[in-house]
Amino acid sequence: MENRFLRLADIPTGNECVVVKVHGHGSFRNRIVEMGFVKGEKITVIKNAPLRDPIEYKLMDGHISLRRSEAELIEVMDITDYSPACSKDASYNGTFLDETVKNVIQEKTNTIEVALVGNPNCGKTSFFNRATGLREHVGNYSGVTVDAKEAVFKHRDYTINLIDLPGTYSITEYTPEEIFVRTYITDRHPDIVLNIVDASNLERNLFLTTQLIDMNIKVVMALNMYDELAKEGATLDYQYLGKLLGFPIIPTTACSGRGIEGVLDKIIEVFEDKNELSRHIHINYGTDIEAAIDKVKETIAPNKAITDKFAPRYLAIKMIENDSLTKKILTQLPNYKQIEETAQKCIAFLEKEYKEDTCTIITNAKYGFIRGALKETYIVGDRDKRQLTNAIDTVLTHQWLGFPVLILFMWVMFQATFSLGSYPMDWIQEGVDGLGNWIAGSMPAGPLTDLLVDGIIAGVGGVIVFLPNILILFFFISLMEDTGYMARAAFLMDRMMHKIGLHGKSFIPLLIGFGCNVPAIMATRTLESRRERLITMLIIPFMSCSARLPVYILLVSAFFPSQQGLVLLSLYLVGITVAILTAIVLKKVLFHKATDPFVMELPPYRMPTMRNTAFHMWEKAGQYLKKMGTIILFASILIWALGYFPHTEYGKQSAEQMENSYIGRIGKTVEPVIAPLGFDWKMGVSIITGLAAKEIVVSSMGILYHAGSEGEVDTQNLAEKLQKQTNAEGKPLFTPLIAFGFMLFILIYFPCMAVIAAIRKEAGWKWAFFTIFYTTGLAWIIAFCVYQIGRLW
Repeated sequence: MENRFLRLADIPTGNECVVVKVHGHGSFRNRIVEMGFVKGEKITVIKNAPLRDPIEYKLMDGHISLRRSEAELIEVMDITDYSPACSKDASYNGTFLDETVKNVIQEKTNTIEVALVGNPNCGKTSFFNRATGLREHVGNYSGVTVDAKEAVFKHRDYTINLIDLPGTYSITEYTPEEIFVRTYITDRHPDIVLNIVDASNLERNLFLTTQLIDMNIKVVMALNMYDELAKEGATLDYQYLGKLLGFPIIPTTACSGRGIEGVLDKIIEVFEDKNELSRHIHINYGTDIEAAIDKVKETIAPNKAITDKFAPRYLAIKMIENDSLTKKILTQLPNYKQIEETAQKCIAFLEKEYKEDTCTIITNAKYGFIRGALKETYIVGDRDKRQLTNAIDTVLTHQWLGFPVLILFMWVMFQATFSLGSYPMDWIQEGVDGLGNWIAGSMPAGPLTDLLVDGIIAGVGGVIVFLPNILILFFFISLMEDTGYMARAAFLMDRMMHKIGLHGKSFIPLLIGFGCNVPAIMATRTLESRRERLITMLIIPFMSCSARLPVYILLVSAFFPSQQGLVLLSLYLVGITVAILTAIVLKKVLFHKATDPFVMELPPYRMPTMRNTAFHMWEKAGQYLKKMGTIILFASILIWALGYFPHTEYGKQSAEQMENSYIGRIGKTVEPVIAPLGFDWKMGVSIITGLAAKEIVVSSMGILYHAGSEGEVDTQNLAEKLQKQTNAEGKPLFTPLIAFGFMLFILIYFPCMAVIAAIRKEAGWKWAFFTIFYTTGLAWIIAFCVYQIGRLW
């Protein structure tokens, strides 16, 4: 029997079903449960009314009619195809007792959907990682979580489905995160909202809490970073604060795991309606505002189709705030005109009385409630919690010292990528060479041996050697994120970003782009303005991602041995310069609107934990190895096959054989286009294969330049082989000038398939095609200028 969980409104006439879960809230949920719609109860659909609404159901030997909108809120399991003969009591008309069905229902009803909601930097994702054991990356800056992450795990006898929603300061309609979080809560109706609150920044964090209270949903609060509150010498009567707010509060320190078990226990307690603190409260907004809320609420209340899903008081407050999303929801109601007129009269009255817009009036009232609650429960500490942060910021965000420190950090990052990464890189290279020699010596000559040695090992092995370098790069990026320095970098760059028409917050996705362009493009969702999101999205591909790093390391180590860190830094700076110039052009040609004001939290500095840093590096290592085991492996085999066939003599992967193969013919076709850049046909093939993923450029070069003279046993590594390559005239094929131009081309041209797909998803096909043609054309022009001008010197 297939376990089909549907809504009661979806069950056809004549079918039978069993109640699994009742959604909705407040009076609707109480009324439905009192009528007998409890888990495990069998329902038969009798008939639909002539206009398909309402629907008549048989329940507990009685007949009940529900509106379709009410039936939509009852989750059921269709058991029409179930054979009564299998039941212990086929004639039983009450709670369905078959063990199989009971087990399925029990599993479903013992599943708790918990939505994590909280401000950026409150430790929400740290809690998620600790509770679930997953390794979602934690960043100490606004915008790390740009989409919902989901994990399922067991606690006690329950299955908990934990959803990590984007960090947001409120759930109005200002940013995409706010809209996403609000829509998720109102549409999905999670069983519990777990509100993560930064204990060291209570007043600001509790504003979001007051909005959750207005929504009349079940809430549990995790008072995170409670250790920091204690270090300040502050005290908080969190149990009494929980009584004032109407839900339990549990102190936690997510980075160490303290308090998480208690939070999960409390979630189950609230879910089972066994917690004495869990109740709905009304925040008192004052006489005038309350009177206005009541007037608007009276016009909304008769519309049961809406009030079953949304608390009418919440809708009234949003109407008084002139909230466009709420207006869009209510326009379907028959008396919407009356609702709108009543709301506008109340708005006019309040704004006249308070001399402020209603959104500000209600915000001020919320903060008044928060201050009152904290006055009853919170005693300020005698130690300045930001003393250390302020001392560090006197240097790191100084008007003159800030930029040199940032540049120094970037140089150290790139230099360490080479110097520290060279040792494990050499060890891996020796292992790859040893494996290739062992297979070549132990297997008979033939296509299979050639495939393993010249295809798979030369291709995949040529990329895996750069794993240590990529891990070091991500280690430094992780440090910037976890300590809070990433936000300071955005602060330092705001003025410069403003010059090119962007917000300082745009610097964060750009910096993430040094790791990978795909999550960087997704991180642009944190920008409020669509204009700034588009510009930032379109210049992110010029940030040198870790996939390009193997190409840089290969050519820099081969042709710039004495200036490795400097040359690598120059490539990153060229990418940044191209991005800046592109942003200026886009601003002047396509986007003319002024930038939004700079508003961004500078969180206190925090010591990164080795656990989070190690998780981050391990996650990136896993992604890199997965890519090598899939797309790079496939590409390596394909490139080898195209270079091997048509093949006439076994054991001779000579230069002549390669040139006359299929891949040689492809390369010769594109060679006239890239010859003015100083590139040969093998470089052209590497560029083409790099469209899928930039690491494949190195794999391709490892295969294409593996060919030696007939009879030569070629055991040199790829860098040495490139140094010895010559053209038809016997001159070196690679020079520092050509190598630098090639690296610039790899930096600027078509980012990769995944990046184009991300841009298409976020901005549409138009901008995806723009990125393809603009980046590739610009790469050709810049490489052409570098080579042709460089030859004159």
